[in-house]
Amino acid sequence: MPGCGGASSRSSPCSAEDLPPDAAPSRGPIRGAFAQLRDTFMDLRGYPQTLLFLIAYLFYNDGIQTVIASSSVYGAEELGMAQSQILTTFLVVQFVAFGGALLFGRAAARYGASQVVLAGIVLWALVVTAAFFLPGHSMLAFLGLGVGIGVVMGGTQALSRSLFSQLVPRGRESEYFSLYQAMERGTSWLGTLTFGLVHQWTHSYRWSIVAIMIFFVVGGVLLARVRFREGILAAGNELPQVV
Repeated sequence: MPGCGGASSRSSPCSAEDLPPDAAPSRGPIRGAFAQLRDTFMDLRGYPQTLLFLIAYLFYNDGIQTVIASSSVYGAEELGMAQSQILTTFLVVQFVAFGGALLFGRAAARYGASQVVLAGIVLWALVVTAAFFLPGHSMLAFLGLGVGIGVVMGGTQALSRSLFSQLVPRGRESEYFSLYQAMERGTSWLGTLTFGLVHQWTHSYRWSIVAIMIFFVVGGVLLARVRFREGILAAGNELPQVV
């Protein structure tokens, strides 16, 4: 075969710089994924309302995930609930979450998803507050807490994804939702770390659970500052009747 320098087969091998663009070695899947996330994040700075919503979501969603993940530890270690009682409560949460998502969806159609999500964050804060005062060894009280979690769990997260989809630039949904998932997983340890540190300092899971309130407060304040109509129009999407 002819070499890069001429027709002779004894020509020196081709270097990477001599290869045409389509023949150059491609980036590995991991490097390519990180490069894509970096490019998307750089582009996101041109959509300040989308960025602000994403930051707000990272805070209040971290609070949600921490409450869900820590509820079994809280029930067993602080409230003295048996494993069977905790499992029963978790099953109730799953059933209630389905109805809660439907309820939140209907409310969003009437009042707007942003207002309903904000109300959901307030309800999450009330759930955390109620957990702090929950009496020990009371199955009825623990079950009531599970019902409260179920009502707000499914609806808040589903509507958050719906809101974010409206703030994503048209035609770039795939890469923006990849960033959405990466950022969500990348910060999910903050709430758990806070929960663990507060317990280490206070030796009480009650103070640990109420400390998660800060994530709902910060997330709610940031969410209230998002100008959704401006963000949806900047992304090139159709403005809904209610936001």
